[in-house]
Amino acid sequence: MRRCEWAKTDLSIRYHDTEWGVPVRDDRRLFEFLILEGAQAGLSWETILKKRDSYRAAFNHFDARKVARYDQRKIDQLLADSGIIRNRLKIASAIENAKSFLAVQKEFGSFATFVWQFVDGKPIQNRWESLKEVPAQTAESEAMSKELLRRGFKFVGPTICYAFMQAVGMANDHARYCFRHKEISRAK
Repeated sequence: MRRCEWAKTDLSIRYHDTEWGVPVRDDRRLFEFLILEGAQAGLSWETILKKRDSYRAAFNHFDARKVARYDQRKIDQLLADSGIIRNRLKIASAIENAKSFLAVQKEFGSFATFVWQFVDGKPIQNRWESLKEVPAQTAESEAMSKELLRRGFKFVGPTICYAFMQAVGMANDHARYCFRHKEISRAK
């Protein structure tokens, strides 16, 4: 089986083969990816995958209502947790993002409704021949970033937004030769 060039380790292969690019419309999972993509800024996705279970435990399984209520005591606990990225700005952004996330849910009925509007409700089907062709950002990720920033979100630049879009299946960026490309192209 041929797969995308970046899937090389057991962990990244498992993620590639089962999750990456599969359309996600569940708000809790979307919030998880939003927080993890922000935490990944400046680091490798492999690093975040290794810490994912710790993130789930540390951030109440990405319950945005709980995260939005974190206080200084909880922030201090997170800063001492070696299982996550202990960056004060990234932790603070997760809390602020939870508050903004809840506001978007209230306005749109769901966060999924809000983010999927940037691709007209259906995944973009790309047909890249190699990893070199995949852009770091797109017009859609720039529009999403601008709107998220306007709504108070942090660590949501256009590149982070595009990585988010790839992860949650808003863009099928599996290479054409990858066995997952065809499978994902059928997903809604």
